[in-house]
Amino acid sequence: MHPVFKPMNFLYSTIQFCSVPRRVTMLLAALILAPIAFGSSEPQKASLLSAFFPAGDLVDPNQDMNPDTRIAINGQPVSNRPEVSAQPQAPLVRVLEPLAAKLEPSRKIAYKSVGKGRDLELHVFEPEEHDAAKDRRPCILIIHGGGWTGGEPRVYYTIADHYAKKGMLAISLQYRLMNAKEGVTVFDCVKDGRSAMRWLRAQASTLGIDPNRIAVTGGSAGGHVALATAVFENGPDVDDARDDLSISCVPDLLIPLNPVIDTSADGYGQGKIGKRWRELSPLHHVKRDLPPMLICHSTGDTVTPYAGAARFVELSKAAGNDCQLFTFEGGRHGWFIFDLEHYATILRVMDDYLIEKGFLS
Repeated sequence: MHPVFKPMNFLYSTIQFCSVPRRVTMLLAALILAPIAFGSSEPQKASLLSAFFPAGDLVDPNQDMNPDTRIAINGQPVSNRPEVSAQPQAPLVRVLEPLAAKLEPSRKIAYKSVGKGRDLELHVFEPEEHDAAKDRRPCILIIHGGGWTGGEPRVYYTIADHYAKKGMLAISLQYRLMNAKEGVTVFDCVKDGRSAMRWLRAQASTLGIDPNRIAVTGGSAGGHVALATAVFENGPDVDDARDDLSISCVPDLLIPLNPVIDTSADGYGQGKIGKRWRELSPLHHVKRDLPPMLICHSTGDTVTPYAGAARFVELSKAAGNDCQLFTFEGGRHGWFIFDLEHYATILRVMDDYLIEKGFLS
C-alpha cells in the first residue's frame, strides 16, 4: 500500500468504529491528513488528495500500478501492466463510501412498479453534453451487491461517475431485496435485473443510448443478478409477468465482479434460495451464445469461492463463448472496495476490456 494511504485507512477505521457522522469524518480527514499532504512529495500529495475526490478524478487509469500487485487474465499477466500481488489484508474499511457520499445522479427514472405504491428506479449518470435526441451512447448498468438482502444503488456511484465521465450513460440499479416477511425472494432480484435490461432496450432512443452496446457489471450478489440477465432462459420464475419477452434482456457485454456464480453448497446462496438453488445457479446454466464476458475474481475469496468462477469460464469456453477470467491473487471477497489502489486496478482492467470490445474509445 502506498504510504499515504496508511494514515487514511487508520483514520477511516477509527471513525467507522466510533460511528462518527460523515461530515465530521471529512473535517477530521482534512485536519489530520493535510499536514501529511503538504509535507510530502508531489506524487504523494496527489495520491493522498485523490482519496477525497470522485472516482472520475481519483486516479489516471493509465498510471503505473503498485509493482507489488499481481494480476492476470486467463492465467497470464495483463499486458502492459506490472504484476500485482495481494497486500496483507487491511482493516475492513469501505474506502469508496466517502467518495460515493459526495456524488448524485443526473436523474432517477422509474423502470418498474412493484406494488404498494413503490417504484424501482434507475440512478442515471449522464455524460457531459449528452443529447438524448441525437446521441446513441454506449450504456453500462451497474448492480450493487449485499447478499441479495442489503446494499443500495449508491454503493457503486463511483463506478457510474467514472464511466459517465468517459462518455457512457451509466446507471446504478435499484432492485428489490430479499425479505421473507414481504415474500421477496432471490427470484425477484433476478426478475428486476431482467426487467431493467428490457426497459433500457425499449427506451434506448429516448435515453440516447445504443441498444446494441449495453454492458452490465455488478459485484457479489449484484454480479449474480448481472449474470442472470444472460444465462437463464425466459420463464415465469425469472421474468416478470408484465415484461415484454419479445425484447431481449441479454446484455451485449458482461463484467461480473466476485460474482455469486455457484449457488450449490460449494458456493454461496443455497441457504437463502433453498431447495430450488440449482434454478438460480449460473454455473449450472452455462450454454452457447452467451455475450462476451470478463469475470473478475480473487483467489482468496471465501464467500464466493474462486473455483466456481474458474469452472464457469472453463465450461463457457468449451461451449464456444468469449469468456475471460481476470484473477487477483489473494484478496478477500470484494477486495477492490477496501483499497483505493486495488480499486484503480479494477477500473483499469474494466476500461481496457470495454475499449477492446468497442464500448470505449
